[in-house]
Amino acid sequence: MKPGSLKLRQAAIILAMSAVLVFAVVLATAIGAVFVPFKDILKVIFKNWGLLREADITVKFESIIYFIRFPRVILAVLAGAALSVSGAVMQGMFKNPMADPAVIGVSSGAGLGAVLAINLGLTAGNLYVLPLFASAGALIAVTVIYLLSSRGGKVPVLTLILAGIAVSTFLNAITNAILTASKDYQVREYLFWSMGDLGGTMWKHIDLVVLPILLGILVMIFFARDLNVLLLGEEEAQSLGLNPVRTRRILLAAVSITTASAVCVSGFIGFVGLIVPHILRLILGPDHRILLPASALGGAIFLVGCDLIARVVVMPAEINVGIITSLIGAPYFLYLLIKSRKESGTL
Repeated sequence: MKPGSLKLRQAAIILAMSAVLVFAVVLATAIGAVFVPFKDILKVIFKNWGLLREADITVKFESIIYFIRFPRVILAVLAGAALSVSGAVMQGMFKNPMADPAVIGVSSGAGLGAVLAINLGLTAGNLYVLPLFASAGALIAVTVIYLLSSRGGKVPVLTLILAGIAVSTFLNAITNAILTASKDYQVREYLFWSMGDLGGTMWKHIDLVVLPILLGILVMIFFARDLNVLLLGEEEAQSLGLNPVRTRRILLAAVSITTASAVCVSGFIGFVGLIVPHILRLILGPDHRILLPASALGGAIFLVGCDLIARVVVMPAEINVGIITSLIGAPYFLYLLIKSRKESGTL
């Protein structure tokens, strides 16, 4: 395909994904136990944003839309984009389609931070305690893994992965040990959080994570060209004037902060960072300048759709969105594993 045609195709796909995301947000806000007409959704949002002074809106609709569904959908957009872009960066850095932010200990660190907050009895009185503990745990875990795998200013990929596995296993063991000594309601609270759930989202949650997620995504997109250069290899990157060690440090920090911010309020939502960037890489190619913005859109669409399914499939009850993403992601992960083994001739 000619460069001009490829760029036109990529631009058309990005534009189409943007339109699909807008449609998905409106649809997810409208559908639920009570259906809300599309025109009322726009009226409520514009009114609460100060863009519409007078509007004939049912009070019940306004409460449902602006204080229950819309913040939940916005969190799905933010978390989906954060996890997907982070996954795309990890796959690019490790040159492995099965790489995931969990490799660098984000999930295990966040889990330990969350269980500590719950068992210390701090979560009942303050909305921000569990997210802050989870974020702190994730960042500490990533820092420890990075320091263990760093040698002479360099971070070999294999060493980083092995250090991540070791530290994550250790942190998971501590988490499980704490859970065995916890009360039943504390175990239930942790398990509900760990399964990944967007229910009960409030605007306070959005305020807590919107800046770190957006800044983290922007930093990763800013370094998209450098990530392309890293794919050429260590020596080639240095010959082109790139400092691979510095670039990896910045990208790892951005991935850690972005993923921790998403995980701390949504719990563990698996496979978003694996499925979406891998599929988009096949469609759009390996250029991260295109792939990362597309992954943000794709991840947002995917998680909004999964959360909508979680809300309506057993309506009026709900299931955790993490269950839906796992049901979709686990078979896809097995497909990638089998495909990888066939290509390497080990199956």
